Amino acid sequence: MSPADTLRFAGRAAFAYPLRTALMVLAMAIGVAAVVVLTALGDGARRYVIGEFASLGANLVIVLPGRNETGGVNAGSFITNTPRDLTLADASALLRAPLVSRIAPLSVGNSEIAVGGRLRETMVLGTTADYLAVRHLALAEGRFLPQESLGHASAVAVIGGTLKRELFGNEAAVGRMIRVGDTRLRVVGVMAASGQGLGFNTDELVIVPVATAQAMFNTNTLFRIMVEVRGRDALAAAQRQMEDILRSRREGELDVTLITQDAVLGTFDRILGALTLAVAGIAAISLAVAGILVMNVMLVAVTQRTGEIGLLKALGATGGDIRRAFLVEAALLSLAGALAGYGLGQLGAWGIRLAYPVLPAWPPDWAVAAGLGTALLTGLLFGVLPARRAARLDPVQALAKR
Repeated sequence: MSPADTLRFAGRAAFAYPLRTALMVLAMAIGVAAVVVLTALGDGARRYVIGEFASLGANLVIVLPGRNETGGVNAGSFITNTPRDLTLADASALLRAPLVSRIAPLSVGNSEIAVGGRLRETMVLGTTADYLAVRHLALAEGRFLPQESLGHASAVAVIGGTLKRELFGNEAAVGRMIRVGDTRLRVVGVMAASGQGLGFNTDELVIVPVATAQAMFNTNTLFRIMVEVRGRDALAAAQRQMEDILRSRREGELDVTLITQDAVLGTFDRILGALTLAVAGIAAISLAVAGILVMNVMLVAVTQRTGEIGLLKALGATGGDIRRAFLVEAALLSLAGALAGYGLGQLGAWGIRLAYPVLPAWPPDWAVAAGLGTALLTGLLFGVLPARRAARLDPVQALAKR
């Protein structure tokens, strides 16, 4: 049989039984679509988390209260127990490190914000004028917090764009008075839209001087200290300098944790990368199930087409020709299922991106290639047994069953 004859035989066999063919293609398509959608979800989560931290800049160190004894970065790094709190004095001391360029201490709390009868709950962030540069944020209107000493509690505030729309509508917000809890503050600026970052939705924040926030919430402790180092190459040296300063302030004990952006990115990249591989492996199991279906259906097809196989052998077709014909049929069905699954998977990934715009749920190229390749390989692998059975049929006995 020529290659063209083999292809015609396989194609005619597939179209002769449309329901059987549709079931095999659907089974393979579901497996490939599962691989594409789940890896898009896993890789999208990985890229989202990495993007959140990457937006902070490459030379950032975050100081957390409490000591992470494991020496690494994990989910517990952000929930710590500490015998000593971080204070403004600690933040001020960190500025003495030669490789530190600026700091942004953070004090966080929830309070009510009221303007002209409108009232809503919001998060209040106390920080300094350098927070804007450290976080690489921008203003839409007005100016940011004034440059002043850490202990100075100015009665000013910068609000997010969502708060501005809800409280002031189309009216100007800059220069207006607001009440946050029991404190009256003057709005000096409005943040440009930036969305979620480090657990804060900047569009719904009220940002005030750190001393003002501490007075508002009756505390002298800090939530975190964000430190910007003079250069990415100086991260390790700057971290050692800061550890020495903090250790000297704590009677020789370093009961804080310093996290660099690289450590955070590396850890989340490994965790979410492994998760993506795991869900891809789970989805690939459905491809094995689809391959078994292909084998079983094609074994039935060999029985149904015994007479046709006997006639081909009587006309001179060899066992190798019959074997190739059945393998080509299995390959065509697997390829059709893989392409249909790829289309369904891309549609599912598009649906995820539509439902969750912040999640870059694009299937990685390796997952698409692996899904398509595995589908084709599975179809061929499970098509070997039916092909061998068909090739071994005796032509006389096969014609007798015609």
